[in-house]
Amino acid sequence: MTITRHSPTAHAAYHDLLRLLLDDRTSDIRGTPTRVVRNGRVYWYDSFRVGTDVRKTYIGEETPELLARIDRHRELRAEVEARASERARLVRILRAERFLGHDAATGSLLAAMATVGVFRLGGTLVGTQAFRLYEGELGLRYRFDDLAQTGDIDIASFERLSLALEDRTEPTVEQVLADFAFDPVPTLDRRPAWRWRQSKGGALVEFLTPAFGDEGVRPLAALGVSAQALHHLNYLIAGPIQAAVLYRSGVLVQIPRPERFAIHKLIVAARREARDRIKAEKDRRQARFLISALAEDRPYDLRDAYRDALGRGPKWQERIATTLGQMPDVAELLA
Repeated sequence: MTITRHSPTAHAAYHDLLRLLLDDRTSDIRGTPTRVVRNGRVYWYDSFRVGTDVRKTYIGEETPELLARIDRHRELRAEVEARASERARLVRILRAERFLGHDAATGSLLAAMATVGVFRLGGTLVGTQAFRLYEGELGLRYRFDDLAQTGDIDIASFERLSLALEDRTEPTVEQVLADFAFDPVPTLDRRPAWRWRQSKGGALVEFLTPAFGDEGVRPLAALGVSAQALHHLNYLIAGPIQAAVLYRSGVLVQIPRPERFAIHKLIVAARREARDRIKAEKDRRQARFLISALAEDRPYDLRDAYRDALGRGPKWQERIATTLGQMPDVAELLA
């Protein structure tokens, strides 16, 4: 298939916007950056005093980039207003370059979730809301047929990470959803609700988590919500990346790596085919689009993600093969 791309100027503007949003996250440090080691992984927290209590707010897992920002956090705090102005300018450039924006309802909800810490605390956008953000990461132009428009939001997180962080959103995610007129959708078996539907407009927010056994409902401690556990999701959300939502002066969120998203779509398309052919076709369309682009731009990332999935057992191999049997052009790219 033919891949159309944004200009180099637009691609550079997007990544500048993303860098400034990451700088903003670190400039919020109020106290002393504190290093914590848990299960061999290193996490950083902002430790500050409130009255006689010492509180810790999670900053992020240690990376060279995060360490560099922590070293500059006082400098970054002094540049908040200048960054806000520059972010607004970059968003105007991206809109002029015909980047996809978000409608006010979706953009404001994502902004509210980012403000209370959903994405900082491990929440990862999945589904179509994530797919549309690869436009900036990969510099791709979407056509109308490439993108199913939806106001639904799917957020996934690891249950163990959510518990290990020992931090929570403030205010709660439930309060944010209530402010936007979302109500929990009751489950037939009286398990905790993991889906929330908006009373006006009918938009849906779903919380998901990887299943390492049965696909039941699990708590996400950091987000203060319950989530539906699903197989294969651990592959999708491992090692996520940051992305910028074009709403107001930009919103920082977290999404899966594009190569993992593409291969995961091959798997879920096979699972959905029997019960929802429309969604299965959407999965195949998104997989084809991303795999075609990644085969040109990031062939080794795509190869490694494909081999990783195939190496996870016969069921993974079977589901991927089932979908590729309907997509010989994509099978050829992966071969």
